[in-house]
Amino acid sequence: MSVLVVGMSHRSAPVTLLERLSMDDRIREDAATSLVGQQSLSEAMIISTCNRLEVYSVTNSFHAGVRDVVTVLEEISGVDTDTLRGFLYVRYADAAAEHLMVVASGLDSMVVGEQQIIGQVRAAYQEAAEKGTVGPGLHSLSQSALRTGKRVHSETAIDDAGSSMVSFAIGDALGQLGTTTLAGRTALVLGAGAMASLAATHLGRLGVDKIIVANRTFARAERLASHAREAGVAAEAIDFASRAQVLGDVDLAVSATGADDFTITAADIPADRHDRLMLIDLSLPRDIDDAAAGLDGVGLVNIESLHKSVTSRDSTSVAHRRAQEIVAEELEAYSSAQRVRDVAPAVTALRKGANDIAEDELARLRAKLDNVGDEEFAEISRTVRRVVDKLLHEPTIQAKRLAADSGSLSYETALQQLFGLGSVIDTTAVAVDAAELPEEDTAGRRGRKLKERIAGQ
Repeated sequence: MSVLVVGMSHRSAPVTLLERLSMDDRIREDAATSLVGQQSLSEAMIISTCNRLEVYSVTNSFHAGVRDVVTVLEEISGVDTDTLRGFLYVRYADAAAEHLMVVASGLDSMVVGEQQIIGQVRAAYQEAAEKGTVGPGLHSLSQSALRTGKRVHSETAIDDAGSSMVSFAIGDALGQLGTTTLAGRTALVLGAGAMASLAATHLGRLGVDKIIVANRTFARAERLASHAREAGVAAEAIDFASRAQVLGDVDLAVSATGADDFTITAADIPADRHDRLMLIDLSLPRDIDDAAAGLDGVGLVNIESLHKSVTSRDSTSVAHRRAQEIVAEELEAYSSAQRVRDVAPAVTALRKGANDIAEDELARLRAKLDNVGDEEFAEISRTVRRVVDKLLHEPTIQAKRLAADSGSLSYETALQQLFGLGSVIDTTAVAVDAAELPEEDTAGRRGRKLKERIAGQ
């Protein structure tokens, strides 16, 4: 059994496609349940953010695992297999473990070193654990990845090299406004979740005069406004339905709701507003209609525009290099522990097989030794069992030690092959784009049925 990752991110796919695969809480739960219901998959965890959609699973077969994940993605999103195939990437075994460690460390983010992703990884793990779709495989990997992320942020200066998506987006908006401060300005924040809270905090740090908060649940909007006031920033909460009425009085509007419909459209923006209005959309699917940016005096920063202006993993800074070293250290520790864990069932099977043979032989011997008393035969039995234990002691200790120390050979595989203990599972690391795999590996159920119908004509 090995970990498999099938996903897409800002590096591999356009925003429009990421929007179509974006999953809310209910869809993620349905998808995870469907994933573990597949024959080749036993565990599943989904990370769905504005920049990525990744399915982490534990599979008994690389090819069948990829196929089953793509099938579920096709059914959940409605995106056809051929389209998915062009943008998905696949990571398997150690390559999958390394990928999650890199993601949790913020090294694969649009803004290198951003800290929000580690919280998103933790939330994805906790959600999957609560729903029962995480087992020992993804538990171990998630804990290793979270530890890696913590080490990168605490042991390097990676945070200084980058910032969160929120701060980067607001920084981009300030650049368009031609300023570095929000002194004398008013901002509207739509939403009251993690992204909206980060936005309100960052606006306060930049000296904004006042924050207006609107959320579908007024109590949550009031709670965010009260936090702003506690930090020394004037703030008030308004009804969500009143949000368009204040657009004429604000300089910036930040939306982070993940709503099904647009929270701001071109029709919402009054013609008699003062000065230039900057709109910042931190959601995927998008909260703010692109048409709003077509109005004179209105600017828009959203995930799509950030995709075009940011690169991250090309950094050659000292902090980035040290972060990569930490990932390598943690990957080796994780892989070593996994090899020891993987060899344990084979060692157990070896000992059981040897003991079964000893018991069979002792039973056969007992039938032949009529003149040997029970006490004498019990001593013979203990001697035979001690011989078996002593013969197996050093090989099993060495098997575990070699499994921990060697990354070039699977000692689980060696024991299985040498002693005929069952089928061998290939755990060779794989890191490819889905388009590089044979088409049958990524053909979703709908795609396979269509091909079967065509072939039968």
